[in-house]
Parts: sequence; C-alpha cells; structure tokens
Amino acid sequence: MTELKNDRYIRALLKQPVDVTPVWMMRQAGRYLPEYRELRKEAGSFMDLCTNPELACEVTLQPLRRFPLDAAILFSDILTIPDAMGLGLYFEQGEGPKFNKVIASKDDVDNLPVPDPELSLTYVMDAVRTIRKALKGSVPLIGFSGSPWTLATYMVEGGSSKAFTKIKKMMYAEPKTLHALLDKLADAVVLYLNAQIAAGAQAVMVFDTWGGVLCPRDYKLFSLQYMHKIVDGLKRTYDGKTIPVTLFTKNGGMWLEDIAKTGCDALGLDWTIDIADARKRVGDNVALQGNMDPSMLYADKARIEEEVSTILAGFGDGSGHVFNLGHGIHLDVPHENAGVFVNAVHQLSKQYHT
Repeated sequence: MTELKNDRYIRALLKQPVDVTPVWMMRQAGRYLPEYRELRKEAGSFMDLCTNPELACEVTLQPLRRFPLDAAILFSDILTIPDAMGLGLYFEQGEGPKFNKVIASKDDVDNLPVPDPELSLTYVMDAVRTIRKALKGSVPLIGFSGSPWTLATYMVEGGSSKAFTKIKKMMYAEPKTLHALLDKLADAVVLYLNAQIAAGAQAVMVFDTWGGVLCPRDYKLFSLQYMHKIVDGLKRTYDGKTIPVTLFTKNGGMWLEDIAKTGCDALGLDWTIDIADARKRVGDNVALQGNMDPSMLYADKARIEEEVSTILAGFGDGSGHVFNLGHGIHLDVPHENAGVFVNAVHQLSKQYHT
C-alpha cells in the first residue's frame, strides 16, 4: 500500500511527535459545501450518494480540495448496519432517518441477522477501496460506525427521538431483550469495522451519539460495555500498520476515565468539557480529539482564531491532540469559515510542538 505523505493524524492518535496539531471536522463532507449540494441534487437522494462508491468517493474528497485537512473520513451513514439487517432505512425531507420496520420484541431481535459486510454492505467496502486508491496516500482514511446503543435507539424508536421513551421502556421493562440486541449489534460492528480496515481504512471511530441520554449506571451497562467489546474485537494492526480507534460519546464528559479504560487510542470530546480538565483526568493514557463548539464557525475570523488558540492552550504542549469540532459542522456555516478554522489550527499550534 502507498505510504502516507501526511501522517499527522495517525501519529497524534498514537501520541507520537508531530509538527503541528492535526485537524479534521466531523461531517466535513456534506451539506455546508455547495459542490456537495449540487452532487446530491444530481444523484437524487442521500442514500443514492451513500450506495454509489464513486459518488461516495467524490463527496469524501470534496472538502480535501478546499481545505488542508489532515484526514479524510468515509462518506456514509451510521445506520447502514440496521439497514443491512433488513429494517429498511429511508430519509424524509426535514425529518431525518426512519425505518420501515422497528425492533419491539425478543422475537424481533432473535430474527435479526448479523450482516456479512462484504455481502450486505458491499457498497461501503467498495467505497473504502475507491477512496483509499483516490487519496494516493495524501492523508489517512477514517472508517466509522455507530455504537450499539446509538444504533439500537434508532432501531427501537423507528427513527430520531427526543425523549427515547421506547428504548428506555425496553431497557427497564425488558433489559434482557435490549442486551441481546446490543450484543448482536456489537458483533455486527466488529465485523463491519474490521472489513473497513481490510478494505483500506487506516483508523476507525465509533460514534456514540446518544450515550449521553443515559444515567451513569445505565451508560456503563448499555453503552460502554458494548463499545469495550468492539475495541477488544478490532484488528489493531493491519498490513504492518497500527490502526488507531477513537470512541466518541456525545455528552459523555463525566465518563472519560471509564471510556479510556476500554483500551481505545483516543477519546472524542464534545464542547461541554474543558480540554485542559479532560487531559488532567486521563493523563497520557489516551489521545484526545476535539472540541470546539460547531456554532463557533458562525463567528468572524478573529473570534474563530481566538477560540482555536484557547483550546490549543488548554491541551498544552506535546502530541496526543487531534483538533476537531465537538460535533458535526452545521449545514448553514459559511464554508470559508471552515478554512479559517483549519488554517488557524495549523498556524497557532506550531508553538506546542517544538
């Protein structure tokens, strides 16, 4: 395989020296870019983009043409696994993802298959291979999945939710059913991420978007233990290279020490925690990714640069920091401000890597 020309992202995740702090953005390929909106219009739908490897590759590369980002991330969706399990994923304008079938009973869980990624999710693996070839070693490619808990919320609720009443009803009234679902999803995620690694992903990330809606006890029981199972099951080396894994729980700042104990390489941080405090709590056991509020990109150039400087100073000297937003970039952010952000990270971080 082609050697990486820019390996800052991988080196930072492994806490190895870098010249500047690497930076990428969650949802960096997507709706805030005019070229993305044009391509989606031509493609017909979001799923038409996701399921076409050539189009998914084009969308993945679009932000790299605009900004000197230090990583590419596979353009896909976290709900590909439930879709491959037969739930029928679709998107309604302005309403987000929905499923034709929902999981409501033990029989529903028992009847779910664990998909073979190279059969049921061939389009994702083909996209990884296509993107990796197109990158020509310029930057590393990140593969990803949703966490079992987050996937389960959509599968039980039938789509997005504000109160999560259906899955919490299952959690408290039928905990064995939910554990069976989460265990099956963890197995599926391990297969899925390992297949992405075999196809060319050079790092992987697990997005636990809804872990923060749980109380501390239930987070450990119903979310963290299944992410731990995933970390234990991943290929941590491939083709002679280390494959770093990052875990990200939105609103999970209270559990950083517990997440670090899973054996992951990095913790993703949202904007609700101070990065200096996070580094004190986990020390040098793991790298940290984050954690600027995505809404900061609405600000002017000076304010964006000020916030970047504050977060860099909070982390301090040395490697082990991947700069990112605390969640995905908003669709109506001026794309020029994303460029200000990326350039500010590179320019202002040099002093911390002498």
